[in-house]
Amino acid sequence: MPTPTSLHAVTGAFGYSGKYIARKLLEMGQPVVTLTNSIDRANEFGGQIQTFPFHFDQPDELARSLQGVDVLYNTYWVRFNHPLFKHADAVQNTVTLFEAARRAGVKRIVHISITNPSEDSPLEYFSGKARLEKALIDSGISYTILRPTVIFGREDILINNIAWVLRRFPVFGIFGNGQYRLQPIYVEDLAELAVYSGEQPENAVIDAIGPETFTYRQLVQTIGQIIGARRLLIPIPPWFGYGVGQVIGALTGDVLITRPEIEGLMANLLYVDSPPAGQTRLTDWVQQHADTLGRSYTSELARRKDRQAPYQSN
Repeated sequence: MPTPTSLHAVTGAFGYSGKYIARKLLEMGQPVVTLTNSIDRANEFGGQIQTFPFHFDQPDELARSLQGVDVLYNTYWVRFNHPLFKHADAVQNTVTLFEAARRAGVKRIVHISITNPSEDSPLEYFSGKARLEKALIDSGISYTILRPTVIFGREDILINNIAWVLRRFPVFGIFGNGQYRLQPIYVEDLAELAVYSGEQPENAVIDAIGPETFTYRQLVQTIGQIIGARRLLIPIPPWFGYGVGQVIGALTGDVLITRPEIEGLMANLLYVDSPPAGQTRLTDWVQQHADTLGRSYTSELARRKDRQAPYQSN
């Protein structure tokens, strides 16, 4: 397990959740390296973090990047299939990463997964995450698997873009009855849990959920009330909601939502019957950021295409 001063590797330290994990480690006086596809992205760390490309196509180079690392924190993944990236590639790349970590002698891996993963799921996001959990467990490396639902914070996409839609349209469409549930966790709580998990000796799987549970209807209604954008919430068929999302996506040059995301949401896959692992309430956080949340649209594809600009903060 990690010594008082250990070498930590964080994937995507210039991105979203990886940045918060890296920040906490540096605040603790721990040395940090990052593996990333965005080695030139502007960041807050001022050269404190040594940077390596992922080198998924060069496993030996990838293993060399991890030499001397005690704990690897893996946040690498893709949200949806796209001509630029696919779930299947993300699964294979992560398996390659785990094998490189094993070869390099990494002592422990903290891996970010998703609630309710299943290899039998028809949704690639959930089946891919399940395959990666199995690959990590089978690797023989000590591990903690964290299973968040929605992660919220200043660089968040989902919560911000719900607020963005509420600010710009007179009505908000809810897929079906809106009674399926979510348990958002604050990104700093997730990072704290990840760093704590890196220090533990035992293997663990943790549902990384926040202290509040919302139905989707309640979530949208709550955000609207807090930011001063109360809207009529109308139930719509999922296919129609997807179509509206396609139109908004075309206007913003992004992918607002996908069919699998709607299916996973409505199947209650972002809900578990577990005690909360985070302490920060989404309602409190939205209240603190009510003036800025949703003022501008946050684009997933813009982040993928521009590998130099820092992530937009809401």
